[in-house]
Amino acid sequence: MTLSAKRSLTAYTFLALPLIFFICVRLGPMLYMLAMSFTDWSLLRRTYKFIGLENYRKIFNDPVFLQALGNTFRYAVFGAPIVIILSLAISLLLDSIPKGKGLFRLIYVMPYITPVVAVSWVWRWMYQPPPLGIINELLGWLGLPAGEFLNSPKQALPSILVVNIWVELGYCTTIFLAGLQTIPKEISEAARIDGANGRQILMRITLPLLIPITFFLMVMEGIQFLRIFTQVYNMSTQAMGGPLNSTKSAALYIYQKAFTYFEMAEAASASMVLFIIIMLVTLLQMRFFDKRVNY
Repeated sequence: MTLSAKRSLTAYTFLALPLIFFICVRLGPMLYMLAMSFTDWSLLRRTYKFIGLENYRKIFNDPVFLQALGNTFRYAVFGAPIVIILSLAISLLLDSIPKGKGLFRLIYVMPYITPVVAVSWVWRWMYQPPPLGIINELLGWLGLPAGEFLNSPKQALPSILVVNIWVELGYCTTIFLAGLQTIPKEISEAARIDGANGRQILMRITLPLLIPITFFLMVMEGIQFLRIFTQVYNMSTQAMGGPLNSTKSAALYIYQKAFTYFEMAEAASASMVLFIIIMLVTLLQMRFFDKRVNY
């Protein structure tokens, strides 16, 4: 065997390991879940049989599932753009200061590296009615009425959304700041010599060069908000996505179907629907940004 053939064999061997891992840990369970979605599998029964698309008909006729899908889209549509805009603004401010970037970066990233369960329960305590909730205490000091927050069908979803935005803000800010620091200073200095002001440099140089990073973060944050679970589970009333299912996400609906009602086949069907939605949204984002990304 020649040296070139040995190198090729070694390369293919190392590439085969992650492929085997993907098939066994990712693709295998997904295909099994797809197959089970066409059966009446339940933990309350020992046997199951093929029933075709019946589970999909059930979940799409379930108003709770439809409401959970609507809530999931609200989390993603409002959450991801807000995170991107705020983190970009913060990173631009941090990039402009001469000292203390590392300290501020640490402060912003701390919510992201803190366990989400702990963050959720701290915020749940902060949202409590007075005198327990610190937010309502502050509103009282300002002469404003107390908010119902997690106890209100109208305020509960925005309250949880704020927490998820706060958590994701540090991650996106760190990525944007790293991108800003890779932009050569000579480009902006040359633009200033040619008479460009700060706004023109931002719009014509900085933001266009950040498009690849913005695209990456939009895709990642879209996926993150579409599969939101932990905050909803820990912050909603009795972990049910309440009040009145106003905060229930698709992921929480799947969890409850599987581990509260033991209807594993319906949970598998809902999982496949959520997977297809996430995949389609990701592909649409990639198609939209593909011609706008300059690598």
